[in-house]
Amino acid sequence: MKQSMKSLMYGVVGGLISGGVIIGGYAIFDHQTENMSSSNNQPTTTSKINYDVTSDVTKAVDKVKGAVVSVINLQTDKSSSLGQFGSLFGAGGSKSSSDELKEASEGSGVIYKKDGKNAYIVTNNHVVAGSDAIQVVLNNGTKVKAKLVGADEYSDLAVLKIDSQDVKTVAEFGNSNKIKVGEPAIAIGSPLGSDYANSVTEGIISAKNRTITTKSESGGTVSINAIQTDAAINPGNSGGPLINLAGQVIGINSIKISNATSSTAVEGMGFAIPSNDVVAIINQLEKNGKIQRPALGITMMDLSYVSPEQQEKILEVPSSVKEGVIITSVQTASPASKAGLAKYDVIVKMDDKTVKNATELQSILYQKAVGDTVRITYYHKDQKKTADVKLTLTSDALKKTTTSK
Repeated sequence: MKQSMKSLMYGVVGGLISGGVIIGGYAIFDHQTENMSSSNNQPTTTSKINYDVTSDVTKAVDKVKGAVVSVINLQTDKSSSLGQFGSLFGAGGSKSSSDELKEASEGSGVIYKKDGKNAYIVTNNHVVAGSDAIQVVLNNGTKVKAKLVGADEYSDLAVLKIDSQDVKTVAEFGNSNKIKVGEPAIAIGSPLGSDYANSVTEGIISAKNRTITTKSESGGTVSINAIQTDAAINPGNSGGPLINLAGQVIGINSIKISNATSSTAVEGMGFAIPSNDVVAIINQLEKNGKIQRPALGITMMDLSYVSPEQQEKILEVPSSVKEGVIITSVQTASPASKAGLAKYDVIVKMDDKTVKNATELQSILYQKAVGDTVRITYYHKDQKKTADVKLTLTSDALKKTTTSK
């Protein structure tokens, strides 16, 4: 009896300490605890514990974000300043239209070089196409005038020049040949314009060496070799950098696919021009203001476009050849013609680099300069041959020669 009474007393004491006594399955709570809680009428505050989030992503963004800019395309507004009454009251020799510059579009860019009083920005050609003036908004919000150094419609790249006075950060190009599918990728830019400048989105490298065909500003067809990423890219991101976790620029964001040819809506399919291709182009634009590309003097199509029957009966190329570029015509007096290449030959290598399609051929060719020699491996029917082609002409020069045979 004494032992059981002692156990009961321990139970009561334990219940009181915890704020209540359990009797018959019901809780009787200590009113003192409730009063303390209700009387503590203090304002809600944030925690005094600061959690400093630092990751590879934040480090990469911090390294390059100061070099990312917004690019504003300004065009002249030709609307009449006098309205419908201008001619009625005889404007005579006075200026009847206002040459006011208005914002036509916005994109992004990245500062990649600082040289004395000048700093250089790479962006997309389509961002600045048709501009009468260009304005750049720096990372700190400062607006400066920009001069177009050069632009290339085919690669969709352009170089701008600004005063370097307010430039504090310059981006570094990484080696896009070394990127891996699945590695993180970060896009920085101004989606929907400078109101959303310095927006950061994260994804991965979805694929490499994608062939993207689109319309140029002049209405022509442009095919680019691109990096595919699922980092969100929206209108206004064009021209901004795609970076790796080292904070290096591995691509220039150029285009996204929002609808497939079947009108099916798609998400997470953005494309960037690889940094190795970008560097080759911007160096030439800085030097010459335009790209003087060497030309073979051929028209071509991918071998993958023809059926096995056509490959056997028309091309007469071995069935073991699965990839390459078919020569569909050769221009008279062109470098290809002088090297002995002919219609229906199938190019499989250039300078010992495998050529799977026309985009890869152009990418290799356009890394050459006029006057260089390129070694081409090809099939003439069932015979595998090589030819050293002297690149003596530019594309512009070939346009002036005779039609293909």
